[in-house]
Parts: sequence; C-alpha cells; structure tokens
Amino acid sequence: MNAYTVKSLIAGPAGPLEIAVDQPAGVSRGVAVIAHPHPLFGGTMDNKVVQTLARAFIQCGWTAVRFNFRGVGGSAGSHDEGRGELQDFMAVVAHASPAGPQAGALALAGFSFGAFVTTHAFAQLHPLRPIDKLVLVGTSVSRAPAAPIDAAAHDKTLVVHGEHDDTVLLSAVMDWARPQSLPVTVIPGGGHFFHGQLPLLKNLVVRHLSSATA
Repeated sequence: MNAYTVKSLIAGPAGPLEIAVDQPAGVSRGVAVIAHPHPLFGGTMDNKVVQTLARAFIQCGWTAVRFNFRGVGGSAGSHDEGRGELQDFMAVVAHASPAGPQAGALALAGFSFGAFVTTHAFAQLHPLRPIDKLVLVGTSVSRAPAAPIDAAAHDKTLVVHGEHDDTVLLSAVMDWARPQSLPVTVIPGGGHFFHGQLPLLKNLVVRHLSSATA
C-alpha cells in the first residue's frame, strides 16, 4: 500500500498465507485484521476498498493487517466457499494479535465476501475476547448467510452499504440487519465498489473508529 508496507508469509491451515502489515505513526492502538472480496471474482488484499479501510485504521492509530485468502496471490490452497477462508482469518488473528492476558486491542473488518467471513470470525471470537471495533462494508449476505452480530456489540459495529449496490442488494442487507435492529449506514448513490466515493467511505470509518465507544 505504501513504501512501508511489510509483506510476509505466515503458517495457515492450507499452507502459507500472504499478509501485508502497515504501522501507524506513533504507538499502535491495536491490530485491525481486514478481509478482501471474493477470490473467484478478482478479490485480493490490494482491492481499493480494502486499502481504504486499511488507511482509515492507520490514520486512527491502528496497525492494519491485510491478507490474501487461500489460493490468492502468495497464499497456498484453493477457494473453499467461506469455510476455509474463515480458518484463514482466524489464523491471521492468532498470528497478529494472539489471545491471552497480554492481548492487545483487536478490530475486525471486511469488504463484500470478506465482510461475510468477518461476521463469522466475529461470532467465534466475540465470546472469547474483546473486539474493540467491527467494520463491515458491502457485506455479502446472499450467497451464504452472514452471521448475526451480538446486540451487545452493535455500538462497536459500523455497517456501510451502497444505495445502488447491484452485487449485494441493499434490500438483502436490510433483511439481514432488520431482525437484529442493527443500524446500516447507506451511502446515497453508492455502488458495490464505491467508485468516486472512497474518500467518503474512509471518512465514515474514521468517524466510527474515533468514537468514544471501544
């Protein structure tokens, strides 16, 4: 993402996983793990929305950790329809922000298919350790059910969707959010990839990360 991005390989459940780490200026507030869109449709950790999320976290003092799901870039394995990708996500969290008494702050984020995987990672992690912030953008809820978000974590959660998203219809996201009374922030005129609106998306995420709730 910039000259200071550090890329490496870590051990994953299907072989090596490629990750990219960007540090903020000064002392890090914690680690944000960010998941990319669907691997079979060109999704990688260098996707523009994923990079926008990373920049927002870095600006707010977080260490941003992006990674390629299995079968993408330098990551071994092949697409597993979300099951293996959830294992990949959990492996990155375990590497970048190990649980335990000395565990630091942890945030989770994802875009599209990556947001779908992030909901399931949150469902597994939330009962075990604090999740300080959750950011879901263009959340895929149609191909497979996204996990519900615990009501106790709604004030830590930002769900953003484009009004005119034709990849994941806003109506489908509302059908997922409505039973939970989970607020959804709608970007007027926005499409799935937020063309021309990435600065607005970044500002919304920065505002959420800067809020007092932690």
